Amino acid sequence: MKDTRYSESVEMYLKTLATLGRAGEPVPVARIAERLDITSVSANEMMQRLSREHLVAHQPYKGVSLTQAGRDLAHNVIRRERLWERFLVDHLKLDWARAHEWACQLEHATAPEVIDALDAFLGLPAECPQGNPIPRAGQPLPAARGQLLSELVAGQGGRIIAFEDESADVLGYLHKHGLMLGGAFVVTEIAPKHGALSLSLNGSEVVLGVNLAATLRVEVEIP
Repeated sequence: MKDTRYSESVEMYLKTLATLGRAGEPVPVARIAERLDITSVSANEMMQRLSREHLVAHQPYKGVSLTQAGRDLAHNVIRRERLWERFLVDHLKLDWARAHEWACQLEHATAPEVIDALDAFLGLPAECPQGNPIPRAGQPLPAARGQLLSELVAGQGGRIIAFEDESADVLGYLHKHGLMLGGAFVVTEIAPKHGALSLSLNGSEVVLGVNLAATLRVEVEIP
């Protein structure tokens, strides 16, 4: 059930930590800052606040992880947003790249009973339009499929199965360059020192920075 004591900013951090920490390992605060495109100082301040509110736990030299209370809140927010995204895209035929932005506004004003009804109306969908899993009520976030594009090496290829960063500017940029769900690609080159990745995609070349590549989940195809 939604807890109205928490702001949209708090929920944003919890959702990000739920996604990055899906494997159960502590997440470095610097990685949270990187994903949210904010300073490490801002991220540290928020983690300290969330720790005081018993929503995250800090492990020295390792990072932070969600407590059970933080995890329950994050999964509830993720469920509401992704269900609204499915409705907006599938039934209202709105732009998939902006669906998350609108869903964030809707979920804050939606009662739990409405969300349960929406879930049933949509047929209990497994994934949002960006390919990310939708948790069922009271259940944990399902394990992510595939692996991150940033983890591949030159010569590997496959298909895009999810976009973890659902912001309109990121999705719009990826769409503009032909990166869509199900799109086939091959990593042709990786710059030294964890540099940019060059992809061959539909006969053209696309270059992505490593931070952006770390937001795409892919299914590697074995030659």
